[in-house]
Order: sequence, then C-alpha cells, then structure tokens
Amino acid sequence: MRFSNAHLAKKSNHNRNLQRERWSWFGPLLWSFLGMTAIVTFFIFFFITPRNPFLVLGPKLLKEKQRCNLFKGHWVEEARGAGMYTNWSCPTIPESKNCFKQGRKDMDFVNWRWKPDECELPRFDPTAFLHLLRGKKLAFIGDSVSRNHMESLLCILSQVETPQDVYKDSDDRFRRWYFPKTELALIMLWTKFLVAGKERVVNGTGTGVFDLQLDKLDDGWIRHLPDIDYVIISSGHWFFRPLYLHEGTNIVDCVYCNDPNITTHNPDFALKMALRVAFKYINDCKSCGKLVTFVRTFSPAHFEDGIWNTGGYCNRTSPLSAKEIDLESFDWKLRDIQLEEMEKANREGETMIGRRFMAIDVTMAMMMRGDGHPGEFWGNKWMRGYNDCVHWCMPGPIDAWSDLLMAVMRKEAAMDS
Repeated sequence: MRFSNAHLAKKSNHNRNLQRERWSWFGPLLWSFLGMTAIVTFFIFFFITPRNPFLVLGPKLLKEKQRCNLFKGHWVEEARGAGMYTNWSCPTIPESKNCFKQGRKDMDFVNWRWKPDECELPRFDPTAFLHLLRGKKLAFIGDSVSRNHMESLLCILSQVETPQDVYKDSDDRFRRWYFPKTELALIMLWTKFLVAGKERVVNGTGTGVFDLQLDKLDDGWIRHLPDIDYVIISSGHWFFRPLYLHEGTNIVDCVYCNDPNITTHNPDFALKMALRVAFKYINDCKSCGKLVTFVRTFSPAHFEDGIWNTGGYCNRTSPLSAKEIDLESFDWKLRDIQLEEMEKANREGETMIGRRFMAIDVTMAMMMRGDGHPGEFWGNKWMRGYNDCVHWCMPGPIDAWSDLLMAVMRKEAAMDS
C-alpha cells in the first residue's frame, strides 16, 4: 500500500501534536518532582545531618549519653554473639592472640557485650569510624597491651577496608598501618615506662632490674607527637619489677629494691611520676597542634595460684558479676592514679592552650573478664607451660574497648559543637 506525501505529512503533524500533549502534563510533573527532591535534600543536609560528623545522636539523646557513666556496668550475654569479626575474617590477627587457632575450644567468652548501668553503649561502627577519622593519625602509646588494643581495632576496621602494613621496625614494636581509601593511619609507639628506662645487664644477661629517668621521657614516642591527631596512652604492667628512680644523676626512690639507703615505694608511685611527666610534656608541646589525648586505664591480669613464671593460670570460661570484683584491689588503685593525673593534666591543658585529656576507663569491665585471656592458648613453643593471663584473646572482651573509644570520641566532639 502506498501513501501520498500529503498523507504522510498529515500523519507526522499528528504525532508531533500528540507528543506536545503528553509533554504538556509530564513536563511540569517532572519539574515538580525534581524541585521537591532538591528541597528534601537541602532540608536533610542542613537540618538533619550534624555539622560535626561525630554528633550522630539527637541533642536530647546526646545529653543523656554524656550524663551516663559508660564505665560502670556489667556484661550481658548476646545470644547471636557479640563478635564484630572472627579469627578467620581478620587478616591481621596476631598468632599469639588467635586463641581458637591455638586450640581453645570454649567459645562462650566472645558472646558478651559491655552494658553501662544507666544507658546503652552503641556498638562500634567501623564504616563511620573510618569516615570520621578520614585523613587522621591515631597513635597507641604504651606496652604490649596497648599493642593488643590497636590489633583489636585493626581487626574490626579491616572488615570494611583492608589496611596496608606500611612500617615495622626491626623489633616489631613500632608499627604503622594505613587505610588508603580513608587515609587513616593507626600507629603503635612502643614504650615500657613512658619515661626513659634501661635494664641493668650483668655478663651480657638482663637482670630484670631497671633504671628509670623521671626527668626524661622515652624519645621513641615523644618525637612523633607533632605529627599525630589522637593518642591513646596507657602504661602499668612494666612497673611491677625492681626499679631505681633517678632525677639527674641521683637515685631518689625505688620500687621493690630492698635497699636500706633508698626510700622504697610500690609500683603505683613510679607510675604516677611517669604519667605526670608525660602529661606535662604533652601540655607543654607547642608543636602538637590540637592533639587530643585519651588515657586508657589499667587492664588487669588474672593469674590464679601464682604468677606468669610460677605456674599461674587463667582458665575461667565466663565473666564475673559486678559484685564479685574487688574495688579495693591494687588494680583499682592504679586506675585511680591514672585518672587523677589525667584530670590534673586536663584542667591545666584546657586552661592554658585548650588541649584535652579524656578517659577510656576499662578497668571495671576487664576486672570481670578473667575468661578473656589466651592462657595456655598463645602458641609460644619456646615457653610451653607458661600462661598468658595479661593479654586478651581476639576476638574477645578487648573489642569492647573500641565501643568505648567511639563513645568517648563522640563526647569529645560534642564539646566542640
């Protein structure tokens, strides 16, 4: 069938008119939709999204969280499990903390979460944490328990972004991990005492006796401070040994030295002096910018029937209740000293230069968790028969430290809003 040119032109005009009629009602509808979308987006961005990214809670709820004591509470069982990773899903888990790989069979110890008495503690959100600390440097300053904390946080964060191992010193004590997508660096700055310390050596063998210089800090960590945004500082376990405390060239005090000519103190005295010197240095550091210092309180060991080299063990399989822990213990005394020195430093820092110190008070929570240590399951073939009741299994109760860290960071951010 053939159509004339006039017929085809008439049909073409009809189609164009039909398209105009369709657009006459669809076009305004489309523009109305786009306009409403823009208004809603503007409202969400300016009125709902917090200006400070740490402020993810509403004002009323945030005030309630600030009043709540996050560090006084108890452990509650999670039927679905409380772990944020497994010993298989974390590519960076150290062998000595991988308790399941080393033969531990009971698994219930990972199925508990820390519950403050007065509020709920939000679980750690690794995606939000990486976003909030984008481009920042977070350093852990302390001993191997501080390293344990960094390794726990590293495992949690690795579930959403794979970190790069960018630095390790010859002794594997100073470490740096980098998250390339968010440009966050986690740094381990190893120090036994915070202050300068040196072990006495006899015939080439360490004696276990140390000389501490109370007027000089360990340069291994202080030289890095100007390049860091946040530090988590902790210390304690190395002070439980014979120590000679020096000021200048003079021995002024000692710990466990049994020397009749020198005043002898308990470990808490030496720890207090070391913290005081360290915190003063941080406050006096003119090149440290807006450095924020978190003080992680003492993490207790749980040796029973001895200590590490006399057959002490830790084979519990469930937490203690709050009523079963001793708040008159020496562990608690160390915690009190840490908080006292931190509060003094915070008052001085805020008054002088606006520098802030805040506590991550884990002592009560961890006093209840004698079930969370590697014990015999730490894989050290050179020290068979010795139990590790100082460090923490991964996954395990140490992962709650990151829940507390993020909650405290939110409080810190709220102070600046």
